[in-house]
Amino acid sequence: MPNPGRMWELLFPGVPVYLRQASQEGRKTAFDIIGIERDGVPILLDTQYNNDTAALLIREHRIPGWEQWDLLRREVTVGDSRFDLLLGRGEEQFLLEVKSCTLFGQSGAMFPDAVTDRGRRHVLHLARLAREGQHAGILFLVHWDRATWFLPDYHTDPAFAAAFHESVAALDWKAVSLRWTAEFTIPDVVRTLTYPAAVLEQENHDGGDYLVVLQLTRDADILIGAQGVRHFPAGYYVYAGSAKRNLAARLARHRRKRKQMHWHIDYLRQQAEVIADIPIRTAADLEHDLAAAVSQIADWTIPHFGCTDCDCPSHLFGFSENPIHSRTFMAMVEAFRINRLDGFIR
Repeated sequence: MPNPGRMWELLFPGVPVYLRQASQEGRKTAFDIIGIERDGVPILLDTQYNNDTAALLIREHRIPGWEQWDLLRREVTVGDSRFDLLLGRGEEQFLLEVKSCTLFGQSGAMFPDAVTDRGRRHVLHLARLAREGQHAGILFLVHWDRATWFLPDYHTDPAFAAAFHESVAALDWKAVSLRWTAEFTIPDVVRTLTYPAAVLEQENHDGGDYLVVLQLTRDADILIGAQGVRHFPAGYYVYAGSAKRNLAARLARHRRKRKQMHWHIDYLRQQAEVIADIPIRTAADLEHDLAAAVSQIADWTIPHFGCTDCDCPSHLFGFSENPIHSRTFMAMVEAFRINRLDGFIR
């Protein structure tokens, strides 16, 4: 699987994947995964082939707005960074970093789908070079032909999002959507995506709502503060919460076991392991809508848990299987993180 991302929104049981015979001899595995299907649409996953595709599109002058640039060479080292492509136009040279975007919703695309400190450093280095007079930029290849807008994924990696927003004015950058066929030969360039910067300025703050996914490996009777001892069947649990400030610190607290007991979730955490936390950074108050949405797809509910300050029936919901691997659950997450923004952007 030549892709370092999480790909939570793509990898589900039963989803078709596209394989390519491995060229190296003596490997433990005989194939590489080159792509996957989403809603019947082939999606490129191979990040090395993504860079090959970028080089091809530049060489054939098919990136809108960059038709005058030629490809000079690949993998250029500048200081402590290595960038993907060097372009040329007469005497001028253009340093270009290429990113593969496989996180998208109905109309929106976001990058990255996992924290990338290397990506953040690349953005800042390119911006510094640009301010010193070097033509520099980034090309995001979005492997979803329905995408119309692009944002850095401030939910997953707010540091990258802040670095991108700080640097974007200095960079020559584009996000373009591609349409692939099952042969994964040469894609069509569909459109250049818009950048709704106002959404990022409004939403990328250390506050919002969140889901915490936990696993309880055996049935347990757990003391939950003033509620007394309560029974929890073995399985996976999703807790919906909010933190209008210090969201990152709140999620870090939920991951720790050693702490002063305060919230209901603190007691459950003593016996359950955190599988994932899913922040939804927003200026809106979505906590109760989020809890209601999870309740509709959960296998069971722990009544009156985590909701002493609201009218919700509960904020804790049980699943017999890991919800991260559930298409229905991840579609709900996508709706809150990405698709909800369509209403602000159109």
